[in-house]
Amino acid sequence: MFQETSHIDTTQWMPGPYPGVQLKVLRKDPVTGGVTVLRKFAAGTTVPEHAHPLANETAYVLSGEWIEDGIGYGPGTCFFAPKGERHGPHVATGEVLSLTVFDGPLTVD
Repeated sequence: MFQETSHIDTTQWMPGPYPGVQLKVLRKDPVTGGVTVLRKFAAGTTVPEHAHPLANETAYVLSGEWIEDGIGYGPGTCFFAPKGERHGPHVATGEVLSLTVFDGPLTVD
């Protein structure tokens, strides 16, 4: 049996760190501050180049398509950005849903 269970229907969308991005926090680690989030990018959203200084990021695209460096990445794509490494910009061609894990506090630089 799992020690913790959450469901997206019992969690509210909250504003993300950029316009056009919303987050549902599915789990927050009480020790590391890391979070597992469902992220929704509205169609046409561009997330500028940025870094997460306190956490590694692993993002898995569930639906939609991101454009990175002129290449489209759709469902089934997994991205990894080490702590402090700049990445992006990300461009959502339509609505994009991703499941993303930050192994430390979600901060943006």
